This record gives sequence, structure tokens and C-alpha cells, in this order.
Amino acid sequence: MTRDPHLNELGEFLKARRAELSPSDVGLRGGERRRVRGLRREEVALLAAISTEYYTRIEQGRLQASAPLLDEISQVLRLNEAQRIYLAELAAKQTVRPSASGDRQQVDTQLQRMLDDLTATPAFVIGRRTDILGWNQLAAAVWTDFGRYPEQERVFLRLLFTEPWMRELYADWEEVTRLAIAHLRMESARYPGEPRLAALVEELSARDAQFRQWWTEHDVAMRDKGTKKLRHPVVGELTLDWNTLTCGTDPEQHIIVWNAEPGSPSHDALRLLASWAPDQKSAASDTVR
Repeated sequence: MTRDPHLNELGEFLKARRAELSPSDVGLRGGERRRVRGLRREEVALLAAISTEYYTRIEQGRLQASAPLLDEISQVLRLNEAQRIYLAELAAKQTVRPSASGDRQQVDTQLQRMLDDLTATPAFVIGRRTDILGWNQLAAAVWTDFGRYPEQERVFLRLLFTEPWMRELYADWEEVTRLAIAHLRMESARYPGEPRLAALVEELSARDAQFRQWWTEHDVAMRDKGTKKLRHPVVGELTLDWNTLTCGTDPEQHIIVWNAEPGSPSHDALRLLASWAPDQKSAASDTVR
């Protein structure tokens, strides 16, 4: 019988989290030198007050744990809020929903009109696999005209690995990329066995050793807000704050809105790009790429 991919992912996630902890982190003595890092299964089971066999079956994806037990394990493994939410998402699912996950996401007319009206603020919409679903002219001037890519390649995480201009654009490329992977892993809790997600992971794993390593770390993060430094080829260094809005008609579409501190050099640079972008959208794309 094929095991539930949600339970398989839940088990792999728990395994990755216990590998990050040492006995001293959870109030245990280290004992003899260990061949592998992290806590042992029996140590997690001891702290969660269950048998080692029972915990092993959970980690192997062979057993659906109760919510109270997962909460206890979360405390043992010192999970943060995002990690607890991810675990709860996985535990709440019994089967994959291929009909829902296979639906093609689109930005509706009203949302695209709102993007277009943000003439002084770059913004784009990201879907469940980090697909770029919509963007405005200033986003095209800062990043690229995403319309130049075929729809199946218009994936933010994929571009981070496959496009040299993305590596050059982000001063903190590794941090940005690891965060994008953590966001994708968080979103994937709803559909861990979804074919298009699996194809994206397979492609990037084959192309890049760093992706393979970071994906297997099972890090997760919520999309919220932050600050990024960009090295734009036309206006120079940009320090931009970003914030996340959720689409009311599709909670799996996230609107990422960027801005700069008023009066800062980055704010002036955005104003310059905004004045230039409407008539030169395609030129902006060529320059950035």
C-alpha cells in the first residue's frame, strides 16, 4: 500500500528537526561520542513520554499521530511558530488533493488593475509553487518583464537558480534563496505529492547541488515581511522593504509589495525607475537580464 505523502513528509520533517538538536539542548546528558548529529529517536520518545517504537512509526510515515501528541513532540523539538503550523498542516491532511492542486492559478482582472495602479511601488503576485502570476511595470523595471518567460518557467525559485542576473541582482542571494525554499516547503504542506511541485524539485535537484542540500534540510518559513538589498544594473544599490498581502479570492496567491524609506537614495532610485518604466518596459527587461 502506498503511504500517505503527508505522513512521509511529516516524518522527514521531524527527522530533520531532531538532527538540529543536541542532548544538552533538551536537558539530557550527551553521553558517549555520537556517530551522527542530533537527538536519537529514543531520546525524543523519552521526552514525549511515548515508546521508541511508537515514535519510530510516526517518523517513518507509518502512523497518524494525534494533535496532542504532535504538540508534545513540537515542544520536545523546540519548534518555532512557522514549524508548528507546518506540522499541523501536514497532520491535518489524510490524502493529497490532486484536483485542487492541479488547478491553474491566475490573477484576476481587478487584482491586475490594482498592480498596474501601483505606479511608484514594485509589486508581483506569487502562487503556490512560487509561480510569478502577475506583476506591474515597476516590478519589470526592477527585476525583469516576466512575460518574456514561458509560463512553466516563470517560477521565482527556479529563476533564482537558473538565471545569472538573479544571482547578480540579490546582494544576499543565498539568504533570499534559502528563504524562498523555506516558503515553498511551507506552501507544499497542502500538496506534498503534487506532480508539478515534484517536477520542480526534481529539476532543481538535478541542476544544483545547493538546492539539493537546502531542500533536504526541510526548513520552513511564513511569508511576512523583510528587507532586501539589490544591486540594480541601472540605478545601483537598492534597499527595499517588502510585505506580503494575501489575495481574498485565492489565499494561495500572495502579493509581494516593495517600497523604500522616503527620502532615501533607494526611494529616489525607485522614482527614477518609475518615470522610465512605462515607455521602456521591454528595455528594462533586457537591461536587467
